[in-house]
Amino acid sequence: MQHHFLREELAAAWGEHDLFERVWALEGEVFRNVANRRTLRFEVGGRAYFAKIHDGAGWREIFKNLVTLRAPVLGARNEYATCLHLAAKGVPAPTVAAFGERGRNPARRQSFVICDALEGFESLEDVAEAWETAPPDPLVKRRLVMAVAGFARAMHGAGVVHRDFYICHLLLNRRAFAEGKVELAVIDLHRAQVHGVIPRRWLRRDLAALLFSVLDLSLSRSTWLRFVRAYRDTPLHQVFAEEGRFWRGVHRRALALYRKGLVKGLVQGRFRS
Repeated sequence: MQHHFLREELAAAWGEHDLFERVWALEGEVFRNVANRRTLRFEVGGRAYFAKIHDGAGWREIFKNLVTLRAPVLGARNEYATCLHLAAKGVPAPTVAAFGERGRNPARRQSFVICDALEGFESLEDVAEAWETAPPDPLVKRRLVMAVAGFARAMHGAGVVHRDFYICHLLLNRRAFAEGKVELAVIDLHRAQVHGVIPRRWLRRDLAALLFSVLDLSLSRSTWLRFVRAYRDTPLHQVFAEEGRFWRGVHRRALALYRKGLVKGLVQGRFRS
């Protein structure tokens, strides 16, 4: 079993060579290299791309996920399909330039997805990190918070739950931002799921992950409430009257993630509940 898609400029550059051999031989700036997955940035004809190359999850990883009632990530197809889905819904995400998949055995299936690099974009985590030494104008911070809320609403409204929805996976267009506009895009969609209606437990997990990832930024309670109001596009009194339990659950889960992060050294410990 083999499926692939290759956009015309890459097809022209790579010719008749075996596509999988070509992709597996790619060289560039490596961003992630774990047992079964490699992420790297490379260039062809002066144009930049990101490739995610999967060598097969292995039965051990599949069983580990199934035992914990999590859907295992078997390869690049998930990210490929989610990027196409978000593009169709008008939600900014990487544009797919190539995709390939081969092998019937789900534990050993090889796959890859190649997307255009989002040039001129910067992780919101890196943007926010600078706030410790150079706090932004409050209006700038408010604009960003409202934009993140609107983006999360649009992504979830499109039926996509990210499952790793931290601010490091939201990118900001720096040129547009310098001109007073906030343009965001979402990346790292290999664990994402597409639903007709997203189960509330998955919404809670996504929103809690997002809140957890900003707790060290010392954002005020009013900032969080502003996010909630913008995310629901509904007055706060109505949101909490109808969904108070849901949002309390989001907050509790974010705090639990933060406590785990402290134990593992994943957070800076600036947050005080």
